Amino acid sequence: MELLENLRQELKNNVDEKTLSTGQHFFKEAIRTYGVSVPAVNKISKTFFRSLEKSGKPAVFALCDTLWESGYLEEAFVACNWSYAVHTQYEPDDFHVFEKWIAHYVTNWATCDTLCNHTVGTFMEMYPGFVQELKTFALSPNRWMRRAAAVTLIIPARKGLFHDDIFDIALLLLEDKDDLVQKGYGWLLKAAADADCLSVFEFVQSHKTKMPRTALRYAIEKMPAEFKKAAMAK
Repeated sequence: MELLENLRQELKNNVDEKTLSTGQHFFKEAIRTYGVSVPAVNKISKTFFRSLEKSGKPAVFALCDTLWESGYLEEAFVACNWSYAVHTQYEPDDFHVFEKWIAHYVTNWATCDTLCNHTVGTFMEMYPGFVQELKTFALSPNRWMRRAAAVTLIIPARKGLFHDDIFDIALLLLEDKDDLVQKGYGWLLKAAADADCLSVFEFVQSHKTKMPRTALRYAIEKMPAEFKKAAMAK
């Protein structure tokens, strides 16, 4: 499609040598990248979306599929931006579209978090009944599905939403051996502490003997000093 050809050319025109040379340093897994900075990607994404504003969600999602399939980090970011841009049109069946993207296309923490924080997190606020399906992600052999179970609720957690579900997900992931999953649910607990610090502290205290230190440190990062000291005590 001409739009995607033009988009890709614009990405190539905005390659930043520093981004290209240092981008891999942020990831343990190999990434495929043009070497375009995130602010530049976001600007390009917004510019090209103007021609899609009247296209409707199905057409936008079809383009997002193609962008995800490319495997390029920047194209994944554009797909995340475009799928969020049509959030007012989300319908219940879209959950399974997002699930497919996570399961088949997400290959690093950056695309996982960008998709889940905004697109999937917004969907969950619109259709909270799907939180039970989200919890099943925590049981997946796919590390990105497990991380997605946690990071999807980061923004709702800061608002005090999904209180009990957050602890359910943290329990499901409690002894996960993957450090990026540990960081994901630790981050979720930290976000939940913005709305209810005491409940998160009590959860940590109850489970700290089994909770990996990575997750624990993330969870208590912004807590008062006395809570941190108690949580870190053996």
